[in-house]
Amino acid sequence: MTEQLHIAAGLDLHKSFLIATILTLTGEKIVDRFNRTQPGLMALKNWIVTHNVQAVGCESTSDYWIQIYDLLSPICDVIVGNARDMKALSHKKTDKIDSEFIATITLKGMIHPSRIFPREHREFRSTIRLRHKLVQKRSSIKNEIHHILDSELFRLSSVLSDIFGKSGSLIMRGILNNIAIDDIVSLLPASVTKKEEALREVLETTLSEGALERLASCLQIIKILNEEIASLTKISTSYAVTNFPREFGILKSVPGIGDIVAITLLAEIGDVRDFSSGDKLSSWLGMVPRVYQSADKLRTGSITKRGSKIARWILIQAAHAAVKSRDNDFKTFYSSKKDIIGAGKAIVSVARKMVVIIWHLLTNDEIYEDTQYQSMKQSKKVYIKIPKKTSIEEVLRLLSEAAVILKEPDPETG
Repeated sequence: MTEQLHIAAGLDLHKSFLIATILTLTGEKIVDRFNRTQPGLMALKNWIVTHNVQAVGCESTSDYWIQIYDLLSPICDVIVGNARDMKALSHKKTDKIDSEFIATITLKGMIHPSRIFPREHREFRSTIRLRHKLVQKRSSIKNEIHHILDSELFRLSSVLSDIFGKSGSLIMRGILNNIAIDDIVSLLPASVTKKEEALREVLETTLSEGALERLASCLQIIKILNEEIASLTKISTSYAVTNFPREFGILKSVPGIGDIVAITLLAEIGDVRDFSSGDKLSSWLGMVPRVYQSADKLRTGSITKRGSKIARWILIQAAHAAVKSRDNDFKTFYSSKKDIIGAGKAIVSVARKMVVIIWHLLTNDEIYEDTQYQSMKQSKKVYIKIPKKTSIEEVLRLLSEAAVILKEPDPETG
């Protein structure tokens, strides 16, 4: 939007209604209220067209702006601004003042527009976010199961590192089905039966009827969640592989990044070429420190935590995975930082470094190559050309010379 605006509208969005204000450079003001229903939004569209509005501004409040954007973007510029940035400029608060203020800064070009993904990509991102919410719900139910078992002194976690693995599931299902202890133990793998004495001590603990009912309910919920999470994972992975095959492959080449991290970053970040540098991308993700400056004093604080919470969370998980894997550049970087700034800040530093590297890789269409793990060099091969008519003595001499060459040290490896 480069042309001078002469008439603009500001929308103050609410769950069931919105207040709209139109302002012109000549000082005219028109205010109206519309319901957030299909008829109400169509009335808003006609109102915008009737008054020849050039641009409409609104805050990125929840998901209320999405329908507005999709409805009005074909007929005029729709500027969706960060709610926190826009509120920092205003001193309010009534709905009419809000909408008038938004109209004013829209007319003067003072709103920094947020990145708006195409509708199809927004659907992809919504699928990823729903999957993330279901994973959180599953974790909450798993914590409830831990609470149920611990409150009944059934300390299965003291024997198994993961009570929701194959062995743990067999044990809990066996308890619910009133299967004998010997039969439960016989179903377990040898790695678990090594702790048979401790396991039998746990299994001999009796659970109350109420605890068994709650346990059965929680396990059923987890089963349903597992099925839905698997379905959403399949849908989102298929979309990512189909629409971003190269980007998906590049991301997976980075240590710590698997399928789930890759599709989440693709959904949350979109096209990294929208950012002029890796630092800009880090800032957009809220992974840069807050800066406080007064006169000659400069102080930095915690990271800003702006942008996608899910992207930041998944990057931290990827950083943890990278530093726990075999030796790589991220692990070395983490080790150099941990003793100086602490483990928590060091992990955030690794995640930020990962963001910058991802930006470079995707921008330049390159696969990640770790300096500590270069591909194995091919063995040195010596080819001997033997003429067709050669005596046995000559062949033996050539083979002897070849043996001497092969015993010589490799000049690159010593």
